[in-house]
Amino acid sequence: MKKQYEVLQWASLFLEEHGREKNVAVILLQHFLQVTATKFYMNMQQLVPDEVLTPYMAAIKQHASTGVPVQHLVGYASFYGREFKVNEDVLIPRPETEELVQQVIQHVNDHFANKCPTIVDVGTGSGIIAITLALEMPKTMVYATDISDQALKIAKENASRHQAAVVFTAGDFLVPILEQNISMDVLVCNPPYIARDDISFMTDTVKNFDPHLALFAEQNGLAAYKKIADQMIKLPERPSLVAFEIGYQQGEAVAALMKHVYPDSYPQVLQDINGKDRMVIVNNNI
Repeated sequence: MKKQYEVLQWASLFLEEHGREKNVAVILLQHFLQVTATKFYMNMQQLVPDEVLTPYMAAIKQHASTGVPVQHLVGYASFYGREFKVNEDVLIPRPETEELVQQVIQHVNDHFANKCPTIVDVGTGSGIIAITLALEMPKTMVYATDISDQALKIAKENASRHQAAVVFTAGDFLVPILEQNISMDVLVCNPPYIARDDISFMTDTVKNFDPHLALFAEQNGLAAYKKIADQMIKLPERPSLVAFEIGYQQGEAVAALMKHVYPDSYPQVLQDINGKDRMVIVNNNI
């Protein structure tokens, strides 16, 4: 058996030699040891048992050789301070999407202090947006749609794990909402928005393991927005807020689509913490 710091040194060097991020060594070892971060760093002189070392080394080698995401190896991803189950059927949540959630929470707090608003998360995937909003704002009514039965299965498991009150329904973006004639106060969506021509610029960790249905869209990445915009015209009532996550070059195009749906609106393109265009927001209360 080797001491924890020795195992960590080996894994970090091995990953670096294979062009991978060294911090993966820490994430995986802490996971396999099943200890808190504080205890992990206090126990650097402790021996790593063989029943931990063997699967840990295998996971390190698998990540190094194939690029399989760490989140798939451990079975979960963190989002808004919570852990969500992920696998090859759903996207791994990105930190930028937390900013989209914050926009929705701020709007609801500003405009629905004495009401129970209805929120619809379109193309929910693992359910992170819908579940987070339901937990952060328990007085809301949250619906979530997805065309993938496999994704909805994961989303429902995540909702059950966190005891979140979300109504999941299968269908193509807003179709099930239109079929049920549901009026909403907030529409939030992180659709597929990557152009297929951009696949050559993506890392193997993303393009080989995230579901392409949730990543790529035709028409230079705008197909999903155009379809949703067409469906929005048929909604029984205009939402108070429409919030889309976008690709960093799509702000102008998506804002124009929203202007077509609501000619008297003023769509805003907001940047993320990295200074890139990341959201299109339509506040119909303005």
